[in-house]
Amino acid sequence: MNNDENLYRLALSKVDGIGPIRYKKLVEHFGSAKEVFSKSIRQLKSVYGISQSNSMAIKSFSDFNTIEKEILFAEKNNILILGLNDEAYPQRLRQCIDSPSFLFYKGSASLNHPRIISIIGTRSFTDYGRRACEEIIEGLKTYDVMVTSGLAFGIDAIAHKACLKHHLPTVGVVAHGLDSIYPIEHIGLSREMQTNGGVLSEYFSGTKPDKGNFPTRNRIVAGMADATLIIETDLKGGSIITGEIAYSYNRDLLCVPGRISDSKSNGCNFLIKSLKGQMVTCADDIANCMGWGLPKIAKPLQRQLFIELNEDEEVIVSLLKQHEKLHIDEFYTKSFLNSSELASSLLSLEMQNIIQIMPGKIVSLVN
Repeated sequence: MNNDENLYRLALSKVDGIGPIRYKKLVEHFGSAKEVFSKSIRQLKSVYGISQSNSMAIKSFSDFNTIEKEILFAEKNNILILGLNDEAYPQRLRQCIDSPSFLFYKGSASLNHPRIISIIGTRSFTDYGRRACEEIIEGLKTYDVMVTSGLAFGIDAIAHKACLKHHLPTVGVVAHGLDSIYPIEHIGLSREMQTNGGVLSEYFSGTKPDKGNFPTRNRIVAGMADATLIIETDLKGGSIITGEIAYSYNRDLLCVPGRISDSKSNGCNFLIKSLKGQMVTCADDIANCMGWGLPKIAKPLQRQLFIELNEDEEVIVSLLKQHEKLHIDEFYTKSFLNSSELASSLLSLEMQNIIQIMPGKIVSLVN
């Protein structure tokens, strides 16, 4: 994006009443932010969802000096300004209806990595939560995954540090401008992350980490990832909010279970029980949920030849050989198995590593 368009895009985002949804409507309708500012009030009002007051606010905007200073600040500090149509803008996030109009990014990793997982959780973690986070991330290095989180105390920081240890790219999404880091204790961590990852924000420099910014920030954490993994959270808090956002975006929501007597596991256990969150206990579980397949390990051919299947299992395998992939619901009509027979057979086949159940309840044979 050239500096001229940067100027008008950032300016449009600063107009009172023009949030991400109206912003996108205007830019898509007129072709560029610069064109938006050139239109009359009548022309602006012709766009669905743009009111008289919105149009007047655009025409009366005059604080371009602040915008120019922001662009100079970004250039001086090697910060990329990413607009919605830029190739480097997170394409997964762009699909979300309330995606930010632009992002400020300081880092080295692609925000469109082939596999991205958000890992979040409580600030006041337990030793169980810490170990679960570290072990899962160690396992994820097999799958070449990028990890995003919020650079907060607790599970966020544990996740970022574990990624650095195991050389996985990691991006922290912050709720303030990139002229500072909050919490201040994570300044060193954020600098390390920029060598294999980075720090991302939708806020102008000078923006403080106000309480209201964090729920808004959470939609970026959820939206730029294929799935969100929650490790320890109570029934209320930022992690639950982020998980609900991920679920609303139709992204996979994964949860590490915990003891029923532990308040820090109440949130994860609740999401699993309500069937919103899929239970995972290791990196391979995540890979299975995401359809990545397990790490390829050479197995003797003879082992495959002598697997004994019962009649119901043979029916399922035969159907998959014919159709390659089937939705779970299709087995009811094609196999004539009842729900308990089907569930039992699918579980048995999955445990034997004969089938894999992918996101969207799609079933296929393991290659």
